[in-house]
Amino acid sequence: MRTRRGAGARPPLTLAVPALLAVAFLLLPLVGILSRTAWGDLGTHLSSPGVTEALKLSLYVSFWALGLSLVLGVPLAWLLARVPFPGKALVRSLVLLPMVLPPTVGGVALLLGFGRRGLLGPWLEDTFGIVLPFHTSGAVVAATFVAMPFLIISLEGTLAGMRLSYEETAASLGASPVRVFFTVTLPMVAPGLAAGAALTWARALGEFGATITFAGNLPGTTQTLPLQVYLLLQDQPEAATSVSLLLLVIAMAVLIALRGRWTGGTTDRAARPRGGSAPLPDEPTGAPEATGPVPAEAARERWPLHADVTGFTELTLTAEPGTTIAVVGPNGAGKTTLLRALLGLTPRAHARLRLGAADVSALPPHRRGVAWVPQDGALFPHLSALSNTAYGLRAQGVPRAEARRRARLWLDRLGVGHLAHRRPAQLSGGQAQRVALARALAPHPRLLLLDEPLAALDQTTRAHVRHTLRTHLAGFGGVCLLVTHDPVEAVSLADRVLVLEDGRALQDASPAEVTRRPRSPWVARMLGSNALAGTGTGDGTLLLADGGRLVAADPLGEGTPALAVIPPEAVSLHLEHPEGSPRNVWHGTVREITAVGSRLRVLVTAEKAPDLVAEITPQAAAELGLADGTPVYTSVKATEVTLVTV
Repeated sequence: MRTRRGAGARPPLTLAVPALLAVAFLLLPLVGILSRTAWGDLGTHLSSPGVTEALKLSLYVSFWALGLSLVLGVPLAWLLARVPFPGKALVRSLVLLPMVLPPTVGGVALLLGFGRRGLLGPWLEDTFGIVLPFHTSGAVVAATFVAMPFLIISLEGTLAGMRLSYEETAASLGASPVRVFFTVTLPMVAPGLAAGAALTWARALGEFGATITFAGNLPGTTQTLPLQVYLLLQDQPEAATSVSLLLLVIAMAVLIALRGRWTGGTTDRAARPRGGSAPLPDEPTGAPEATGPVPAEAARERWPLHADVTGFTELTLTAEPGTTIAVVGPNGAGKTTLLRALLGLTPRAHARLRLGAADVSALPPHRRGVAWVPQDGALFPHLSALSNTAYGLRAQGVPRAEARRRARLWLDRLGVGHLAHRRPAQLSGGQAQRVALARALAPHPRLLLLDEPLAALDQTTRAHVRHTLRTHLAGFGGVCLLVTHDPVEAVSLADRVLVLEDGRALQDASPAEVTRRPRSPWVARMLGSNALAGTGTGDGTLLLADGGRLVAADPLGEGTPALAVIPPEAVSLHLEHPEGSPRNVWHGTVREITAVGSRLRVLVTAEKAPDLVAEITPQAAAELGLADGTPVYTSVKATEVTLVTV
């Protein structure tokens, strides 16, 4: 009988024994300190003048080293995590080097770089009168050199775990890169930054080798606590043990408080409710809907759109104010690339973009007036719903009180004003999407980009949010591009449907036209129809791509590529070969039966015939005795086939 290996499974001895030996190897020296400490004299040893002076100097040096590490290391960590540049691997190696370099070698390197005969030392002395060796500032430099890498590596890992959509969304709301860094990036990585700072401070407090080599061991000037331990070992070993215990306690306290957080990791945990509570359910049917008029500021201007997109996605897009365009297509068709090109956020495609009378092609994302709502909403987890909504207004320089007033109007407009003071972790999926939409609309964008904003919602919540979105888009003064895989969204929200395939526009027409005559097999299937690609033969027959033939009522010219669109309700199922008028009859096997509302969809496959989906009633399925593997005949009348040239 196979046993399931769980959390309580016994580890193999070949791994457990070496692991236990490693723990003993690391623990034994610490036990040695504890066992040899003169506990009765501990207070006397730690309160002696030399130790207290060294402790004060260590605190002074370590906090200055921490300050320098924050000023220099935080920007470097951001650069390594966010900006691709030549030599990045070399820079990261330089950051790691002090962590693996012997401390005394680091001290020698500092002497040759900043000493009185070093590369920079003479210039510092002649220009500013600064001499680092054998000075407290030298001890600070040595501690910073050794400790700063811990901050950089920790923060870089935290930044790497933070989704870029937060920063990109902030930029689309009008925030400059510096503002994004201080108002979004730093608050979201604060736990990782605090962990890295604590580890950096602890490492600077315990620095010895580089300090004694570069700054010397002068009492009251450079003799820090680790150096004091070194001196006490020669004459007062018991006092040295007591001071070592103090440093050990400080180091262990820092590590226990961090609990492994210095290794970095995703910052998305900041978005979770405290206490590990489950996500809130989506709002019930009776949740507040969009109410009230569109805020007056939103209706002042109107911005038509003209864009020439080149690169992976190539198309020309023109739309009048108030137009909503649904962008559809299979995965990899270039939908998200199109949005990111309009935002100016991708090197894969470039957009020459004109909004109203302004050409914004050369402007950075935060100055384009293009608002973006990503699929996950990307609400800033450290801000309330009200502060999230006011973010774009504050980035435009609107005073705080006025920004919050306008933000509340938009939240009320979208039916979530009563949730203004909740954090994103306290919102349901539907509520969060409404707040994200309010945040995008509050700064009055000229172009609104929605990247599958309803994809993560359940059907009931999706219907509510769709209604809210439709209500607002009716009065929007710009153009809205909506990426979606949902035919209901495309038909109910959009004035036009743009079909992309391999980065090219395959069709750009009204929802009714796309529904009636889709030019893409993927779109036809998305809309629930069968789509068969083939070539006209000139005699009313379509030669299918798989070698079969299809008869249609409307003949095509010979060699004309076309798509045969067949509604599933036009496909009939029979247990025996049908008699009568059907011109297209194939033999196949039932492979899948699924329920769609009150009807059933039956997938029929065959080796030498096209795969077809038929839609029938449950009663008809029972009468035919359909099940997986049942052999059936499918038939389609020629008049039920719509041919679309492609």
